Amino acid sequence: MITDKLNATGYVELVLKGPDGKVKETREIHNLVVTTGLGFIASRMKDASATVMSHMAVGTTNTAAALGDTALLAEVGSSRTALTSTNVTANAVAYACTFGAGVGTGTLVEAGIFNAGAAGTMLARTVFTAIPKGASDSLTITWTVTVS
Repeated sequence: MITDKLNATGYVELVLKGPDGKVKETREIHNLVVTTGLGFIASRMKDASATVMSHMAVGTTNTAAALGDTALLAEVGSSRTALTSTNVTANAVAYACTFGAGVGTGTLVEAGIFNAGAAGTMLARTVFTAIPKGASDSLTITWTVTVS
């Protein structure tokens, strides 16, 4: 008997830059592809009716990510930002987003990727140690989801 198991895993890189463009902090962490994200992947295998992932958001609650999560637990108001790029290589998709000056400001500890500018389906969520993003800072998140 052949047994095959499909896995979806995520890896996130966060780069915080000051107003002068110099890197203040870099983080690399793993994340959780949530149940709604797994359903999204399966629906895209059937047809293209599900809207593609298009936005990221950041938040301020460090409650551990769980499979049943469907949204960030404390999304920073108006932090939902359109992706700046999406690249596919082999069995991975890399999504990139930059939260510019004045966007997603605060002590950030969670992030998520979504298929809409408001509400929508969440593909994945991650929680990390605090990143203090000042009003003049920018934060770039590169989120790679690998299906293996």
